[in-house]
Amino acid sequence: MSLLPRAALAALALSSSFGLVLILARSLPMDRPAETQADTAPARAAADRDPTPAPDPTGKVPGQVLADPGATRGPVSPPLVLGKPPATKSDAVLVVDEGGTPLLAKHSQSVKPIASITKLMTAMVVLDSGSDLDETIEITPADRDNLRHSRSRMRTNAARLSRRDMLTIALMSSENRAAAALGRTTFPGGTQAFVAAMNRKAQALSMADTHYADASGLDGANRSTAEDLVKLLQAAGRYPLIREATTKSELQVQPYAGGGAVPYRNTNPLVRSADWRVEVSKTGYVSEAGHCLAMQAQIAGRRYWIVLLDSAGKLTPVGDSNRLRKWIESARG
Repeated sequence: MSLLPRAALAALALSSSFGLVLILARSLPMDRPAETQADTAPARAAADRDPTPAPDPTGKVPGQVLADPGATRGPVSPPLVLGKPPATKSDAVLVVDEGGTPLLAKHSQSVKPIASITKLMTAMVVLDSGSDLDETIEITPADRDNLRHSRSRMRTNAARLSRRDMLTIALMSSENRAAAALGRTTFPGGTQAFVAAMNRKAQALSMADTHYADASGLDGANRSTAEDLVKLLQAAGRYPLIREATTKSELQVQPYAGGGAVPYRNTNPLVRSADWRVEVSKTGYVSEAGHCLAMQAQIAGRRYWIVLLDSAGKLTPVGDSNRLRKWIESARG
């Protein structure tokens, strides 16, 4: 299902050598993301409250406050004159500029598994819920990955961290048990209620081709398109805690009483590169999804959203990102 406007102005040039579509003037709908609750909001007052109130006709969600509109919007620079697009190895590619114009699209409407990019939605639902970020959460056997049997340094019935730290390592280092614990503990209805809230949030953001099945992204049924994920990035960029956590290079946490620090590193090496100014970032991998990367970044003083899905190699999204950055940097303004 296409989410790009059918009546928008378009001038398309097909690069037959790389099978890419260079989109010079077509507007991606800049649906305003559901407005976010402050990261430090108090816990829910009533356990039976709908965790994700329906937006009113203006798109606002009752009781929520816009975190930082400047994090996704700003003065729009004049259009760039771009050269021939680079060859990209990721199967699905989408690059959108700060004015909402797709600069490069390849299979951007194809519905694909998105792996741990799912965790951006997990984080937004946690923050929207108003749950106490300083509350301590314990990892339990229910948080184990019984689908793919992925490893974790968060031992069951032993690891305990604040909800804030669980959220940070889930976003920064893709810690699956932390994400599962967030889904399990946010609402009285547990994981089932949490996943339902994720799907309601996706609907509120007009992510019509997106479906969530769990909080971690391990389930291959977490699916979306590159176009929908740009909307996800735009929404996530409005949460200060998400921007901070996804761009943090590393973090040491102390989940065990009397134990030492456990180090975590960001799964996106570009956040440690002097060539990049990453503002929001999430990597992902499961076998069905391939290697994935979604970013909001500043390149040559302009903001861009970059989504790369279904890459065969672990470093392929990084290589594609660097090729796209150099292509944009070489453009004439």
